[in-house]
Amino acid sequence: MSEIPRAIIFANGVIENDNWIKPYLKAGDFLIAVDGGYRHMKNAGVTPHLLVGDLDSVNTQDVKNLELSGVEIQKYPPEKDETDLEIALMTALQRGFTVIRILGAFGGRMDHWLANLFILLNPAFNHCDIRFENCTEKAFLIRVDGDIDGKPGDIVSLIPMGNTVRGVRTEGLKYPLRSETLYAHQSRGVSNELIAEKARITIDDGLLLCIHLCKTVKE
Repeated sequence: MSEIPRAIIFANGVIENDNWIKPYLKAGDFLIAVDGGYRHMKNAGVTPHLLVGDLDSVNTQDVKNLELSGVEIQKYPPEKDETDLEIALMTALQRGFTVIRILGAFGGRMDHWLANLFILLNPAFNHCDIRFENCTEKAFLIRVDGDIDGKPGDIVSLIPMGNTVRGVRTEGLKYPLRSETLYAHQSRGVSNELIAEKARITIDDGLLLCIHLCKTVKE
């Protein structure tokens, strides 16, 4: 059975080490550079299929070189209602991708990070598997269920997104939850731990943010 094709979006945030990028990518991935996020791809020796954004954070010569090499470029005005990352996500969705990974979204300005995180609440992404990732951290929303691949000892935090989350059940975590309730104003779901290479979380109602602090990104 063939794998579902992925869109990999390179955001203009922090990637402390570019060495893991090439091994992480798979044949058939559709690569999107979000404005200055192209620098991560350039450092890793990777060429995007699409460069998108207002292009105020990417070198002008780089844009010209990409254009000459046949890379698709979508330029938007700086004065717009959406962030460049939101445009990239919607573009990936419109092109039929439901598995989307966002690299380089951590770090930098807190307002950008929070805004990017809350983009995932868009109902258009309800049936998508979208995850923020770098070499040591992952973050994604659980609407019904979610799987975690990692190593024993990895830290997993489950944080309600705004409202109470009911019927939380976990498998493969050190401190199991059995049809329990997590509240946004309490920190009970923080700093759980993997006891196997795979864990599973299911919920009955609400939205749960899963943050996985891992030793390596599993290829």
